[in-house]
Amino acid sequence: MSDLLGQVLADLDAEGALLEALVADRPDADWRRPTPAAGWDVAAQIAHLAWTDESAVIAATDRTAWDALVLEAMQDPEGFVDNGALRGGAVGADELLVRWQKARADLQQVLRALPPGTKLPWYGPPMSATSMATARFMETWAHSRDVHEALGAEPQATDRIKHVAHLAVRTRDFAFHTRGLQPPTEAFYIDLLAPSGERWVWGEPDAVQQVTGSALDLCLLATQRVNRADTDLKARGDEAEAWLGIAQCFAGPPGTGRDATEENQR
Repeated sequence: MSDLLGQVLADLDAEGALLEALVADRPDADWRRPTPAAGWDVAAQIAHLAWTDESAVIAATDRTAWDALVLEAMQDPEGFVDNGALRGGAVGADELLVRWQKARADLQQVLRALPPGTKLPWYGPPMSATSMATARFMETWAHSRDVHEALGAEPQATDRIKHVAHLAVRTRDFAFHTRGLQPPTEAFYIDLLAPSGERWVWGEPDAVQQVTGSALDLCLLATQRVNRADTDLKARGDEAEAWLGIAQCFAGPPGTGRDATEENQR
């Protein structure tokens, strides 16, 4: 196992533990609170995380079962994610929590044991173990934000979000492709301020297209947890500006995003 994979897995474990501490021992009524995702309560959010972790384990260990999952998704490409979350979230809180705990532990064990260079099938291009762990971190972090909001809790902002920022930068072209747009041909310069105050930089400072601002805001934007108008992100260049309007670091079709706050709708 590479040092990078080990670090991503450790951060994924920490992020999952943070969310578990928030929801564990809460009454069932709290698990039924609506979240910002339309139609999803807290239980559906946790069920989605459990289902995706389980799917990643299957992708790494059982090709026949994985092919069955893909076939199921093809039969209902617009609804299979929602259906899995809502169906999984219909059980009691204790049962769902145990399921999610097991799925997280299994994923950690499986990804740590994969031979170097292994590529896992997924609902898009095949992924390395590190890429899979990064994607699972991104989703865990993003859905945790939804759960925090539903429960009226203030989420922590840590430098672990660098994994999400990196994924946002790496998926720039995907964001254009998924909307039928031609991606830019030249690299951007991305200069972000981390929660700790550290600077995170991608690209060269003489690039024509540039994005600067809060790393947290870019992570929230690329996971569609905030409206562009409510960020401090600044773009220099038309292509950089266009990217901030469509940034998306999760697989699947473009989402609807979030409305701007009332103050920024004026």
